Amino acid sequence: MSVKMLHTCIRVMDLEKSLKFYQEALGLIVTRRKDFPEHKFSLVYLSNEVGGYEIELTYNYDVEKPYELGNGYSHMAVEAEDLEAMREKHVALGYEVTPFKGLPGTKPSYYFVTDPDGYKIEVIRAK
Repeated sequence: MSVKMLHTCIRVMDLEKSLKFYQEALGLIVTRRKDFPEHKFSLVYLSNEVGGYEIELTYNYDVEKPYELGNGYSHMAVEAEDLEAMREKHVALGYEVTPFKGLPGTKPSYYFVTDPDGYKIEVIRAK
């Protein structure tokens, strides 16, 4: 029996700031949005033109302090055709960006950019 990957949910403090990051930094588009004001939360799903897998931003209206990411979460990963240009874009936009990195014994082939809530996104050179 097989499964299909659908989405990853992350909780965000400022929905508009997070939407701007994922649209501006990664080129994702809103695929659907569900607002539940009577229950005080909104769900916004984002994907890219390739489609299929989504990021779900969950915004709870009454949260007053940032979520604790814990020590188990590490990162999400995306692929970029032009890694250097993508990193330059992220630096120019003022996001927190690491230097290029590589696995031991390999050339640098990725870096990390951090979203407004502290979630790390690994940007990997397309093969």
